[in-house]
Amino acid sequence: MIDILDQLYKSSGIDTFLSADGWKYLIMIFISLVLIFLAIFKKFEPYLLIPIGFSMLLVNIPGTNLFIKETVIENGEEIANYSGMFGYLYLGVAYGIYPSLIFLGIGATTDFGPLLARPKSMLLGAAAQIGIFITFLGALILGFSGSESASIGIIGGADGPTAILLSSQLAPHLFGAISIAAYSYMALVPIIQPPLINLFTTKNERKIEMKQLRDVSKKERILFPIIVAVITITFIPSSAPIIGMLMLGNLIKESGVVPNLTNASAKTILYTVTILLGISIGATTKATNFLQPETLMIIGLGLFAFIIATIFGIFGGKLMNLLSKEKINPIIGAAGVSAVPMAARVAMKEGKKANSNNYLLMHAMGPNVAGVIGSAIAAGLLLSYFG
Repeated sequence: MIDILDQLYKSSGIDTFLSADGWKYLIMIFISLVLIFLAIFKKFEPYLLIPIGFSMLLVNIPGTNLFIKETVIENGEEIANYSGMFGYLYLGVAYGIYPSLIFLGIGATTDFGPLLARPKSMLLGAAAQIGIFITFLGALILGFSGSESASIGIIGGADGPTAILLSSQLAPHLFGAISIAAYSYMALVPIIQPPLINLFTTKNERKIEMKQLRDVSKKERILFPIIVAVITITFIPSSAPIIGMLMLGNLIKESGVVPNLTNASAKTILYTVTILLGISIGATTKATNFLQPETLMIIGLGLFAFIIATIFGIFGGKLMNLLSKEKINPIIGAAGVSAVPMAARVAMKEGKKANSNNYLLMHAMGPNVAGVIGSAIAAGLLLSYFG
């Protein structure tokens, strides 16, 4: 009887909780509960943080074996094998399937009309991507490898699926930390960006009212995804999975002839893959792997990347305002990060604070959706060089 009880005790999670590393599991469980709290009660990216937080909770209960990663050597190369229920789900990340399907859904929900109405908004989206490359250099200086630095730098694009795709291909051992940092800062856009907008713009700049955008024809909307896909993928073939699926989703939407496909891409597929992606991210955050000094460095670098991206977007808006015949409110440059549509909403809110007649949402959506394309192109460049 004693042997049976002893065996039950050792096979339970209690034995691990009471071991020397038990505190690590308790910390990760606490972090998972914080994520769940933020998602439910503060509404910070709830669609993703709830599955991330709960799967993080599950994998950090010792003995569940939901996510098992084993490394074997084949022909002199390290090959990662995944097992356990979450391990099998993670294969969708390892093979780049989930991020690409997420981009299909994003394309089906994105209106590129504001960008087409003011094409120079693309420059503001490009300006915000400078944060990616500055952070890349910073990570190199701190001792991260080229592929690790590329994966960390992409956090500055504020584009979770892009960060996931790049880190899963270039730095899978940092996947959990990079993914959580990317989505955390996306959720914190309404907190991080307003102080930066107020610091780097004057009150008179924030008061600037912009002219109403022109109407965009259906022909333009249909040709846009085709042209962007052909040009971008021709020059950067490695961007095909994300740019190709993004533009496919948008073409499905703008065609107007396949409403069921639009609905499936924008809702059914997008939300289903979001759950699977969230579970996969949380599954990689087991205490023994996640609680490392480099995790804190990644979180710090991610914040730096996001701040720099926002600042350069604002400076791009200020420069465009100086050089353009029409007045440009520099606030819309902050929306050049690809946190769609949250960054555009922040820009509108800050503009209204300075001028109650200011309505910047559609003007900010141009740089915002340009940021989606810009971060995807940046990821393609980094993937082609380090992949």
